[in-house]
Amino acid sequence: MFDKASALSEGRRDMPLISFEGSEGCGKSTQVALLAASLEEAGFRAVVLREPGGTAIGESIRHLLQHDEKNFAMTPETELLLFEASRSQLVREKIAPALARREIVICDRYFDSTTVYQGAARRLDFAMVETLNRFAVGAYLPALTILLDLDRTTALSRMSARRLRDRMEEQPEEFYQRVTDAYRALARSEKDRVILFKGGQAVEEIAREIRETVWQRLSLPPVQNPAAENKCV
Repeated sequence: MFDKASALSEGRRDMPLISFEGSEGCGKSTQVALLAASLEEAGFRAVVLREPGGTAIGESIRHLLQHDEKNFAMTPETELLLFEASRSQLVREKIAPALARREIVICDRYFDSTTVYQGAARRLDFAMVETLNRFAVGAYLPALTILLDLDRTTALSRMSARRLRDRMEEQPEEFYQRVTDAYRALARSEKDRVILFKGGQAVEEIAREIRETVWQRLSLPPVQNPAAENKCV
């Protein structure tokens, strides 16, 4: 995990893993890209990954989970195991090496999504979900989780323009209510890690709030010359 003290000691900077969470249509992907751009402009190396996906194996699993026309018969238990398989590959193939290179990793969804979607919304056994999450991620826990909270009406309006079928967007409304409730409960229970932002604000305003929070909460060292060719390591 990210150690604030060691990050500021004797020039050593352990870079963090930052995850983004939220229901469909909340604007995660947009804010992930904006934060990554801000970090790069400040001189940090940042790598953006997504779940499910992020690796060749993970992207195949993503297609099966979300877009394959044959996935209508998929059971909640199979869904859970496929998400964990994609995550396990991502951690070992991408996340661990990036952190070892002292890059900041930004992940569009991580294990909290499984806790919320498969645990709370699918109502699978929480103890089993927690065990599988722990097995998949090992020691690679987020230093900070950005949670975007958006009302369902606005989310549906945003998603109406999407043309690619996504199985995870085809669930009944009560499913998404459980998702929303579970994410809000997570923010209340893990205040040191999970920070909730209102997703209905202007994109630029949300980006500014996230950027300020990331720098403050993770004690990222300032860069004196953002245009320098040698980025922070």
